[in-house]
Formats: sequence, structure tokens, C-alpha cells
Amino acid sequence: MPFGGKYRIIDFPLSNCYNSGIDTVGVLTQYQPLALHSYIGIGSAWDLDRRNGGVYVLPPYVREKGGEWYKGTADAIYQNFNFIEMFDPEFVLVLSGDHIYKMDYSLMLDYHKTKQADATIAVIEVPWEEASRFGIMNTADEERIIEFEEKPKNPKNNLASMGVYIFSWPALRAYLAADAVDDKSSHDFGKNVIPKMLAGSERLYAYRFAGYWKDVGTVESYWEANMDLLGDEPALDLYDTSWRIYSVNPTQPPQFVADTARIACSMVTEGCQVFGEVENSVLFPGVYIGEGAKVKDSIIMPYASVGANAVITKAIIGRKSVVEDGAQLGLEAVAEPEASRWFSGITLIGDNMTINSETKIRRNALLARP
Repeated sequence: MPFGGKYRIIDFPLSNCYNSGIDTVGVLTQYQPLALHSYIGIGSAWDLDRRNGGVYVLPPYVREKGGEWYKGTADAIYQNFNFIEMFDPEFVLVLSGDHIYKMDYSLMLDYHKTKQADATIAVIEVPWEEASRFGIMNTADEERIIEFEEKPKNPKNNLASMGVYIFSWPALRAYLAADAVDDKSSHDFGKNVIPKMLAGSERLYAYRFAGYWKDVGTVESYWEANMDLLGDEPALDLYDTSWRIYSVNPTQPPQFVADTARIACSMVTEGCQVFGEVENSVLFPGVYIGEGAKVKDSIIMPYASVGANAVITKAIIGRKSVVEDGAQLGLEAVAEPEASRWFSGITLIGDNMTINSETKIRRNALLARP
């Protein structure tokens, strides 16, 4: 999934691994893994093209005797026991691939060792109104976890799991093996493995993280995370040379800004041609903005085109989509009372769509091919 003008979301955990000194990484894929496999390649962008260790893409059918789709997050690790055992690890770091953050995992590992923990879970305080979206921890003295609730309707706490786990491998191996033969299990870390470890009186600790972190599992959170990159003091600083985020980028010419253009508080990446106005927006490579067009609070995906005098407000325009001359997207509308509960005002246009000239589309619209 593209993010931040020139990155993909997978760049963040991979870059965190490299910056943390981790040199052996397995990337677990599910459906249609080819695109991700092609993107990661041999891992050279993250200095993971190594003779010993490196990065491995692990689809669910790689086992000797064939396999089946991963049934859950825990099953994905279980199906790759042989891969893990190749490296005889003392500890295993498990990460989610759809979160945006910068984190030094080596500090978390030091904490895990100090606590002599069987499992350590990175946590962050989230707004109370969002707590029901996450796995929530309740802790006792010295941050020992005493209760874990997966997406509770009425959370007792707002200390959310970041989807970053460190396990002592012998403990994890035993619990995953037991979970694999449990017919009643959904084979998920949050729903099954962590509660079973707590019930078994294992030593589980919370590791508090105070930096930027965003789960981009919804359209709104994805849009917010991109907007967080903008401004003089962005919430997530991609220009920090002490913790770089590495990426694979296509070869593009420099961006071109015409004398008719006006750009403010925006990211404009390679290959873009801007003749109109762009404000508080993120333009991915190869985007074209026509003369007289106005783009505000929006994300324009790679190779999309915005025609002359078009107006786009608070929208996400998909890859290779075309907004023709004079079209207007994201127009204000009088929302129905129930609508504000489900929509955030973002207009979403899918990949390879064409919005005809002079078309008017109100906010909260979704247009995509089946």
C-alpha cells in the first residue's frame, strides 16, 4: 500500500528492523503475494540482501508437504516453524505490517530481557473513544500484564497493543503448538495465544511507547497518517536522518512546477507536473495537476491526472485515475444525522477510474470498480 508520497507501508517495519540492527526478517503474506514479493525483492533497499540472514517472503504454501491459507496471525507463525528453527533464535519479534511508526526494537528487547519476560507487548495510550478498535491491556505493578481484551465494547483501559511482540522462543513455540491443535481457536495472537499465556501465569509485560504510531486499517486513519506528514513540525518526521525510512522507488525525472502553480504545505514527489494549486496535500510520483486546478487536503496516488480547473477537496484519488477538466470532488453536503457516525468527509476514488468533465461529486462518496 503506497504511503507518504514515495513509500509503502511495509517500508516502516522493514526500516525499523534495519535501524534496530535486526538482520533476519520473514515477511508473511496471504493472498496475491506477488506484488509484495516483487517490491521487496532481495531486500537491498533495507540492507537485507545478505548471505547469512536477510529477508524472506513466506506465503502460506511454502511448507514441504504443501499447505493452506493462514488461518490467523498465530497460525501464520506456526506454519513457519521450520523457517524460524533454521536460525535457532532465543527471541522472536512479531510485527504487524499495516502500522506507521518509527521504533527501536533493540530497546524493547533489552526491556524484555531485564524483565525476564516470556512475552513483551509494545503498548501506547489511545483516545478512549478509539480504544474499542484495539487489543487493550490492564497492567499491575512494574507493567506486568494481568488482563488482555481484544477489541472490547466497554474498555477498562486505553492502553492499546501496537501489534509489536517479543517472545522468548521456547515459550512461544509451546503455546503455538498447543493452539494449532485447538479446534475451537481462531489462531489469533490477541484472541487466543495471549489470553492462554496469561491463564498459564506466564510473565507478560507491557512496553510503553511514547512516539508516533498510527494503525492505518481504515480510510480515515490512512488519510490522517498522510496528513500528519505535513507542516513545519510534522507529527511524523520523515526527514530525521538519525532514523531513516528506506524504500524502493521507480526512476523518475524531477518534479516540474510551472509559473502558474502555487504549492503550500505539501509533499510533491518525483515525476510530478504541477500547473495548478496544491495545498496541504500529498502527491505521489508521476501525478499531473492541470492549470487552474485546486487540490486541497488530498492524497493523489501514482500517475493520477487532474485536469484544468478541476477542484478536489479532502479526497483520495486512486492510481492512474483521471479527473477531467472542471470536475469537482469533495463538495460540501448537508449530511444526514446518521452519516457522521460512519463517514469522515473523505471522498474516495479507486484505481483506474475516470471522472468525466464537469462532474460534481459530494464528500463521503466512494467510486471504484467491482
